[in-house]
This record gives sequence, structure tokens and C-alpha cells, in this order.
Amino acid sequence: MASYFADREVDLLVCAAGIIRDAPLLTLSEQNWDEVCQTNLSGSARCAKAVATGMLQRRKGHIVLISSYSALHPSIGQAAYAASKAALIGLGLSLARELGSAGIRSNVVLPGFLATKMTGSLSPERQQAVLDNHLLRRLNTPDRVARFVRFLEEDMPHTSGQVFNLDSRVA
Repeated sequence: MASYFADREVDLLVCAAGIIRDAPLLTLSEQNWDEVCQTNLSGSARCAKAVATGMLQRRKGHIVLISSYSALHPSIGQAAYAASKAALIGLGLSLARELGSAGIRSNVVLPGFLATKMTGSLSPERQQAVLDNHLLRRLNTPDRVARFVRFLEEDMPHTSGQVFNLDSRVA
């Protein structure tokens, strides 16, 4: 991974990978746990590490980690997903402290429930239940989340070490 970024100047890294293998922890296979954690957490950490060297040399850059509402409010059967996405929050806040003195920012975005391939497998009843938990009774879109990340990058240059929840659910 580091060799891929060695000759590239990356000013903005957005880590948005995510998979689910939902099952209660007691029945979750080790393989499924590992797949979720490798994709959702380790992949982001490796990418951040790979670009951080160049960012440190240039004394600028921004790392945005896409976490999940489930990191703070997991559903039943989401032990691996919730744990990996919660760890992204810790990673993002740690990076903000570790890299901030060099002018490098790190933020975490919780986009909320989005209509994607990952959520498309949920039953219509489950999707409606999620919608019913939103105070505004509407969901974000991938385009709106991308617009927020762009806004964060371009219009909030002094913001780092923050976690942004972009939907209207409350605990």
C-alpha cells in the first residue's frame, strides 16, 4: 500500500470501505469477524498510514474516515460492524492528535443510513423501520454525504478531530 502512494501527493484521503456480516457475536464466525475488521478498520488504517508520510513532508493534508451511526448505536447482530466502525472513530481522533501539529487534519463522518448495495439487502420492513427512527423521516444520499465531505475539505480548513453525524436519528 505504501509503495502505491510513494510517488503521489495525496492531499485528501477519504476512507469509505464498509462490509457487513451481521450475526450475533456468539454465532459469528472468526472468518466473518476478520473480514469485517480487515475491510472496515485495518484497510482504512493502512491507507492513512500510507499517505501520512507524504502529508507530513508537505505539512498539509486531510484524512476523512467514514464510520457509521451503528458505531454509537448498534443494532442487534452488528457486533463486528459496530466494533470496526467505532474503532474508526478512535483512529480518526488519534490521527488528529498525532498529525495536527504538522497541519494535517483528521475527521470522522457518520453518514447515516444510505441506499447502497450494502443496505439494499435489508427487507423493506427493516428499511421502513430505519426511516421511522429519523426525526425528519428522510434519509441522506451518497451524493449529499460527498457534498458534506467536500464542504469539510474546502470550507472548514481549521476543523480537525471531529465526528459529524449526518442523519436525524437520536438515541
